[in-house]
Amino acid sequence: MIQLSALVVAHDEEDRLAACLERLRFADEIVVVLDRCADRSREIALQFGARLLVGAWELEGPRRNDGISFCRGLWILEIDADEHVPPEMAADIRKAIQGAAPGQFLLRFDNYVGRRLVRHGWGGSWGKGAAPCLFSKGSKRWGDQRVHPALTLTGEKRWLDSAHAVAHWVDRDVSDMLRRLDRYTSARARDLRDSGDIGGFANNLRRMVSRFLKCFFARGGWREGQWGFLIALMAALYPMISYLKARLEP
Repeated sequence: MIQLSALVVAHDEEDRLAACLERLRFADEIVVVLDRCADRSREIALQFGARLLVGAWELEGPRRNDGISFCRGLWILEIDADEHVPPEMAADIRKAIQGAAPGQFLLRFDNYVGRRLVRHGWGGSWGKGAAPCLFSKGSKRWGDQRVHPALTLTGEKRWLDSAHAVAHWVDRDVSDMLRRLDRYTSARARDLRDSGDIGGFANNLRRMVSRFLKCFFARGGWREGQWGFLIALMAALYPMISYLKARLEP
């Protein structure tokens, strides 16, 4: 019986995939979803003995759901290619799932820009402090969105008892952060158009202000100086630029 599957969804991640998979060897199986990969991601995944699900998905939610269905483990650890699970947390994960009731465990994240650890200010779909990445099969399902799909969770929800956090290598530098903003807002704009309700300018203007204040002050972004200001600015711009793209672009 397979107790724990590690799941990674990848699209042309040859630069980061090996480092991610190296830290998932503690799982009973590794599953890699290869979405339209034209680089060496397949070769790298096979070097780690991964089971591969190869295809093309337009939406983020369905490709993650297909990966979850492909896993054979009773528990699944869903990790992105830019995330590293430290060895100490690996031991905590194995211990936590022994006899655990069905549901999810929330894992803490440390977010990095380049080599700098930025602890404060993340939010508003921009970075993550914690996520239900460890879950029993059947207790987590993603929605049908292109970016930041909604989650449906069943069963018990609790924190992983660990003093350690997943290292999340969010962006390489400021330019990488701006490119991510462009990608995310383009995908979000398509989701808004598909929903038939793209919202309004005034509401998104208010959201800009509230998101900035929440990230920079309530979430402590001010502690990070100019990095905190930049992260709060990105979180504030995300809904407005998404709206403007949905409204103005064909």
